[in-house]
Formats: sequence, structure tokens, C-alpha cells
Amino acid sequence: MDTREILEKVKNGSITVEEAEQIFRRQPFEEMGYAKLDTHRKLRSGFPEVVFCSGKATEHILHIYQKLYEENGEVFGTRASAEQYEALRPHLPKLEYDPLSRIMKIEKPEKEHAGKIAVCTAGTADIPVAEEAAQTAEYFGSYVERIYDVGVSGIHRLLSRLEMIQSANCVIAIAGMEGALASVIGGMVDKPVIAVPTSVGYGANLHGLSALLTMINSCANGIAVVNIDNGYGAGYIATQINRLAGKADGRRISSNE
Repeated sequence: MDTREILEKVKNGSITVEEAEQIFRRQPFEEMGYAKLDTHRKLRSGFPEVVFCSGKATEHILHIYQKLYEENGEVFGTRASAEQYEALRPHLPKLEYDPLSRIMKIEKPEKEHAGKIAVCTAGTADIPVAEEAAQTAEYFGSYVERIYDVGVSGIHRLLSRLEMIQSANCVIAIAGMEGALASVIGGMVDKPVIAVPTSVGYGANLHGLSALLTMINSCANGIAVVNIDNGYGAGYIATQINRLAGKADGRRISSNE
């Protein structure tokens, strides 16, 4: 629970002042021996802890998921395997798994999605990274428009969706090969662009290094770059920007009144 949720529960009588006090007094992490779960992360940052699943033992990841679900009523993990999902599913019946993005999650029902983030890919092969970005942003409460396969080899495809891209509060541009998509979009929008290089490409792509260097050296303004294949990082930052845009809209509405 975040601070506001705790205070609302005190206000409506769901919990007592003493119970709320105990929640705030707890140490800011849950000691599990093999892990220290950051249970106060949402109180500090507005985002609950997310699980990086790759490499974790099945027993460890099961207990981590159970504890985070108990704490937050939902849980989100990246880079999960189908084998991990099959092992956890009997213990967590609401667990969902997307083999494309490799996201494993339990989400609260009827979640609201606000603002707008445009997630664009150069090619179809970039979609797994794009889905990690898009589903991360959606999990954190952002509305996402997916605009896939609009790379520079057919620039007319991108131009046909330009109005939708320009209307977003933030754009995520995902590309492998030479990674030119971010530069093209950066020159066409007045919003921040988060560039994600992917490891898609032939030998001289160097597993995404060539796309990373292109994006870092872009002459277009307003572009920030995350690590190779880091869809999660892009979705997280985009949500922060999207939330700030929502707050700014609220302030403008208030001032006009």
C-alpha cells in the first residue's frame, strides 16, 4: 500500500490509527535471507518493487512473488521463463505469463490507465522488447498506443501514424540494426523520446551496440537512451514522464478556473 491508500483506509475506518502506525513503523524491507524485499519502495517512489526473474531459483522466486502479492495485491516480474511460470502457477492461480515479452504478473482488476505513451518499433523483430516496455507502462497505470513496424526503410509507414505519435506525452522508440528510428522521431515531436536499442541485426550490429551508439550520437534533440533490450527501463521512465504531464495538465485546468 502507498501512503495515500493507508490514510484513506484510516479515514474510512478500514484500519485503525494504531494499525496504520504499525505499518509506517515497520522496517523498510522484508528480510527473507536470500532477498531483502523493498516493501517501502512504493511509499518512496510511487512504484512497487519489480522482480527480475532470470537466474532466480524457483523456490526463491515463488516466495518473493507470494510476499509481494500479499503486500501489494499485485506483482510484476520481467525476463521470466515458461518453466518458472509453470512452477509458480499452481501456487498463484491468478498468475499470468506472456511468452513474447517474458513478463509474469498478477494485476489488480479494472486498473485505470491515464495519459498517453506511444511505443514505436522499427521492425516486427523488435516487438518483444516493445511489449516489455508497453506492458510495464500499463502495469504502472499509463495508457499505451502501440505503433509497430514503422522503421526508416519505409518512412511513409511512420508518417501515416505521426499525428498519434505527436499527441503522446512521451514516445518510446525501439530499434535494432542501425537504430535510426529514434533520430527520425526526435526530429518530429515536441515530447521526450526514450530510445531503446535492440540486439536485432546482423554481425556488425554487435548485439545492439551499433544501434546504441547511433542513438547516443543522435543529432536530434530530446532523446534519452536506455540499455540494449531494456524495455522495462524505458516503460518505467516513460510512466514517470506521463505522470508529470498529467500533473501539469491538472495545474493548468486549476489555474484556468
